[in-house]
Amino acid sequence: MPAKVLEVIKKRCSVRQYKEDPVPRELIEQILEAARWAPSAGNLQPWFFYVITDPGRRRCLAAAAWGQRFVGEAPVLIVVCAEPQRSAQHYGERGRSLYCIQDTAAAIQNLLLAATAYGLGTCWVGAFDENQVRHCLGIPPERRPVAIVTLGYPQSWPEKRTSRRPLDEIVKFL
Repeated sequence: MPAKVLEVIKKRCSVRQYKEDPVPRELIEQILEAARWAPSAGNLQPWFFYVITDPGRRRCLAAAAWGQRFVGEAPVLIVVCAEPQRSAQHYGERGRSLYCIQDTAAAIQNLLLAATAYGLGTCWVGAFDENQVRHCLGIPPERRPVAIVTLGYPQSWPEKRTSRRPLDEIVKFL
């Protein structure tokens, strides 16, 4: 693995304090381009991205995220949704209940790493009321909110945890 890729992977961390500086649309689009190229079962790409910069909608999403204030304070929020039926058409119930979630998670990870490479901070937020998120954005029933990703220029980079479980504790070669 090229050293630069591993450096970005190790640098990525959850950022919860952002500068008010706007993130240029072109930069957001580059980050979404990285998400779009994530792997997916059958190349079905069962994801959809809502990009939110409107302060009122950001406040609504912070409330939906059980009052996590930093969610509303980030200059950009990306709500990543799965499209379960897109996966189910080819893979049935397993596609609906699992593959679309796995695929969307891969897209989210690409998004997080691309943002880090561009010097932006992110936080993957999974603690939220799905129905309230749907209400905030008018999300149709065929899309399932999977994550709210905060995005912006960090006020500072949090101290990165350096420890990870050792490979011999988490891997078994057979």
